[in-house]
Amino acid sequence: MKEALLKFGLEYCELPDMLSNVSTMLRMLTLNVDSRNKTPILTIFKILMVIMSIDYIYVYVISGVWFIFWHCIRTGELGPAMIAFSLMSTSAVAFIKLLYMIFYEAKFKNLIDRYMACDSLTVKGSRFSKNLTKALRDVKKRGIVYWLVLNMNAVLYVLRPMVTPGQHLTVDTFIIIGLEPMFKSPNYELAVLMVMIGVFFICFTVANVNCFFIMITGYTESQMLALAEEMTHIWDDANEYYQTMMKELSMYGSVYLDHKDFNRIKEIEVLNSHVTEHLIDIIQRHAFNVSLLEEIEDVMRGPNAVGFLFLIVGLVGELLGGLNNTILQLPFTLSQIGTDCFLGQKIMDANIKFEQAVYACKWENFNQVNKKIVLVMLQNSQKTMTLTAGGMATLSFSYFMNIIRSTYSVYTTLRSNI
Repeated sequence: MKEALLKFGLEYCELPDMLSNVSTMLRMLTLNVDSRNKTPILTIFKILMVIMSIDYIYVYVISGVWFIFWHCIRTGELGPAMIAFSLMSTSAVAFIKLLYMIFYEAKFKNLIDRYMACDSLTVKGSRFSKNLTKALRDVKKRGIVYWLVLNMNAVLYVLRPMVTPGQHLTVDTFIIIGLEPMFKSPNYELAVLMVMIGVFFICFTVANVNCFFIMITGYTESQMLALAEEMTHIWDDANEYYQTMMKELSMYGSVYLDHKDFNRIKEIEVLNSHVTEHLIDIIQRHAFNVSLLEEIEDVMRGPNAVGFLFLIVGLVGELLGGLNNTILQLPFTLSQIGTDCFLGQKIMDANIKFEQAVYACKWENFNQVNKKIVLVMLQNSQKTMTLTAGGMATLSFSYFMNIIRSTYSVYTTLRSNI
């Protein structure tokens, strides 16, 4: 048990370890994305998944729709309606993504298999492997922090009404169908239990689903950073290789070593041959990573588009509902939007670093063939690798700020007109 828990730590940050960690957590949600794991998902997880899904749908979907479109319209209460609407919108994103991943489980298994195939090309102990592992450590740290923050937010959200003097629920104004009056026993106890199950289910789902994408997009980012280092050192590596080869030849006292013209010709050939070999390897790895990112984009285009729409609309609802009522919902929403934008920005930054490394690889020393290869690589690297919100917009820090600015503008406009 202790050894299994230790594998979730930063000491185990290679791709197979990280995917195993994420797969273990997703299996609790009855989703298996790792084709290497043939063990059937435990029946207890399937039962819990059914119970929690029914609870979530009843509390936040059925009751939410009834509360907004029947109860609040009848009473004319706008604030409670906005709070309920924001809860429905922001919580639905994780559930939609989870159902989508379960339905298209085979696609995600194929995606993971391709990532594993890419990782299998890495030579253990090489500089590339060390740089890759170093970058992946930061990726795993990113995932751990995100997972802890999301689940801690769930704990605080549930505990807040318990530590507040008096009898309270997470949202005092929200009514669950069949539990009126909400503050009379046993309705109150049932409401607390149902809300608690729904909150932990959604936060646990968001944390695990998003950690999965943090890991796989982070691996592509790490590959690009490691490839950038390889490009930076490619000419120095060729010279080091040549010097090592000459030392080995000198041990045999080769007669060719005394011929300066031959040495010069041989040096140029050896250096460029070594450079060509490594350039081809790098360009193949780069193409592989580009195709993997495109596959992520293709597979998640629909859920990402719907997810961002729901989150942005939910964010407006949280502001209209009053920050005093939605102060703990806001971090939940912003963390989802912000994380996706952060991942998109990191991919772009890694691509830019690779592009700069291609130009700074001392290509002026190469022969014409290698110069042409570098030119092709430079042209390819200038097609920036990006993540998008379902094809609607490129995810980046600037897009995150645009969302905040636009959301606040919509909020102020609606607030002044309501």
